[in-house]
Amino acid sequence: MSTSSTAPILPVPLAVPVLPAVHDSGADNAPGVIVVDSCTALGTTLVVRLVGEIDCYSVAPLRALLASAAADGYTGLVLDTAQVTFCDSSLLAVLDWWPRRGRRLTLANRSRAVRRLLTAAAADGSARTAGPAGPRTAAPVGRRTAGATS
Repeated sequence: MSTSSTAPILPVPLAVPVLPAVHDSGADNAPGVIVVDSCTALGTTLVVRLVGEIDCYSVAPLRALLASAAADGYTGLVLDTAQVTFCDSSLLAVLDWWPRRGRRLTLANRSRAVRRLLTAAAADGSARTAGPAGPRTAAPVGRRTAGATS
């Protein structure tokens, strides 16, 4: 007498096939969403058009692109942000990182979201500007710096 059976462990009505998980690449739940729409080289200047939402999850491809460009000797960067619908301090970190070591940064076609972020950063005093002596912290809006005259 044999004790083995070929019958399924679960009866057929209870065995539900498992569907493969579909990954939604929305910015809210997907690390590494591509925000770079196009990238063009003009001599030693890189022109990058950004789209969508830029946050701590979606900024990684932009960081990687800019790190590679810096390593390849690009010294200028033009960011077209007309199609950016949301951005947070992750974009500020990229904007702060690029001008180091004498690289030039230009923001073209600033979207409403980018203008709002830059205004908030300037009001908070956390915005940085590059001058002849290199990057320095900008004075908060509405405050006078030492030695200012009217």
